[in-house]
Amino acid sequence: MDPAEARELLEDYLAEAGVLLEDVEQKLVELEHRADDRALLNDIFRGFHTIKGGAGFLDAKPLVDVAHRTETLFDQLRGGKRVLTPELMDIILRATSAVREMFGQMKSTGTPNAADPALIAALTRTIANETPAAAPAAPPAAPAAPAPAAPPAKPAAPVAGEPDWGGLLATLTGTPASVPTPATPVAAPAPTATAVLAPPAAPAQLAPHKNKSADARETTLRIDVDQFDKIFNLAGEMGLIKNRIAALRTDMVGGRRDNETVRKLDTAVNTLNALVGDMQNLLMMARMQPVGRVFQRYLRLTRDLARQLGKDVELQIDGADTGIDKTMLDELYDPLVHLIRNAVDHGVEATAERIAGGKPAKSILRLSARQLGDQIVIEMEDDGRGMRPEVMRQKAIEKGLLSVDEAAALDEQQALNLVFLPGFSTKTEVSSMSGRGVGMDVVRTNIQKLKGRIDLHSVPGRGTRVRLVLPLTLAVLPVLMFRLGKQTYALALAQVREIIRLRDEEVQYVSNRPSILLRGQVMPLLALGELVGGERGSCAVGAVVEHDDQPMILAADSFVGQDDVLIKALDGYRPQGVAGATLSADGSLVLVLDLKELLESPLRNAA
Repeated sequence: MDPAEARELLEDYLAEAGVLLEDVEQKLVELEHRADDRALLNDIFRGFHTIKGGAGFLDAKPLVDVAHRTETLFDQLRGGKRVLTPELMDIILRATSAVREMFGQMKSTGTPNAADPALIAALTRTIANETPAAAPAAPPAAPAAPAPAAPPAKPAAPVAGEPDWGGLLATLTGTPASVPTPATPVAAPAPTATAVLAPPAAPAQLAPHKNKSADARETTLRIDVDQFDKIFNLAGEMGLIKNRIAALRTDMVGGRRDNETVRKLDTAVNTLNALVGDMQNLLMMARMQPVGRVFQRYLRLTRDLARQLGKDVELQIDGADTGIDKTMLDELYDPLVHLIRNAVDHGVEATAERIAGGKPAKSILRLSARQLGDQIVIEMEDDGRGMRPEVMRQKAIEKGLLSVDEAAALDEQQALNLVFLPGFSTKTEVSSMSGRGVGMDVVRTNIQKLKGRIDLHSVPGRGTRVRLVLPLTLAVLPVLMFRLGKQTYALALAQVREIIRLRDEEVQYVSNRPSILLRGQVMPLLALGELVGGERGSCAVGAVVEHDDQPMILAADSFVGQDDVLIKALDGYRPQGVAGATLSADGSLVLVLDLKELLESPLRNAA
């Protein structure tokens, strides 16, 4: 087989098998709560069997070995020969982790490494310890291998114990699902033997992708993310040119519409505007992915953490179909891992403590997502012990993060928000899971990078809710544009609470720093011109923003207006506090500011 074709087959297998494995792991966690659900167990068996079948086709023997042994455990469960226990599930999940690791090795080198001998020994030992009501004297006989000269036709629908070649190999090779595919002989599942699948003798002779029948044509197209981003960037460039044409039209003819040429130009501009808008909307929708793609990964994580800590915790997911930009979805993975670890380790009580407090032994974590206008709201809620403001103040004092007077000055919400400080932790001892005070700090930092915000609500004895509010996408960002001298700057609109006019007589000085009293609240006044390394400017207008839970006013010369822009990264040198750049309708460069970095810059600290 041509190396390029072989690589394509491998990548297709890894993509499909990766999805199958995620589904299998999700259902395994569900199975632990519904051990008598036969349909769920059969789904798991079929999914794993299909993974094994594709691995055999690719001659990935170590992967086939682990998959076959694990599949034997599933078969024993299906046949009522053993009972599902937490210890058995631990071994099964170790095996699925090994399979996932082998996927990564195959992606890098084309072949998987041999599995950990300890895992193989554990699987072998567990299989051999099967104790059915009437145990046979010898291991089950191997399934009859089909005669090579007359392979059986694939049945119309997959049955338990038979690989779904039609679904998998149609993707791998382009063979229509209706074409019979030879079954692959499987070695007998002996406890001490390594079972492998023999690959077809000549896979290169299978029908090429271009001969796929029209009836079997796929309705989806897999495209490289970088390629798609380039297409999206081109659409954004077209949008900028559209704005430029509209601006030139205004410069040329002003508000006149009495000329036929002007009317035709207006029609062309309006048509272009509609077409570009439609194209950008369609591309935006194509970037959207359901949050469930990431959320489902946390079912296994929650289960493993709870087992490690000796707790009984179940993760429930709501709004898994909510769509969010793929780039943003990928960036959410780590912050949500920290939130779940924090909830299981800190928030949820031990089982005995819950029962003593009149709570159910099992704790429920709820991870939900919903769309509100052009924002996505993600919530993580537990029913644990909650957070006590007085404890938070005391821990901050003990760790030297605040003085006694500073801690006493905090209200209850500010005390709860201490959890986001670098180095803050309520743990007295450092463990492999927590205690170093970096988890929630990482969460807030990452959410702010996504132009979002994080809110915390907790009731002692009842639980804690963390809410993440994020823009729907980062590809096209609604911004507020303003001028400092001759330069135009932009700030994410979601970060601006309101816009106000500034008057010199309203400026007060608190601790020698300029401030404004707005509706009874004193807010620091910062000149954006000084923050970006220029002149202070006239400071005629102000944008009320919030940083570290403190409202403040950023002063500029004037506001240009609001727009939706496509942000471009700056290659090479990037000024402090600048996230990227875009173009205005008149073709001038607009610098998009990073509010967090801007306010934490040396210029800010020296003010």
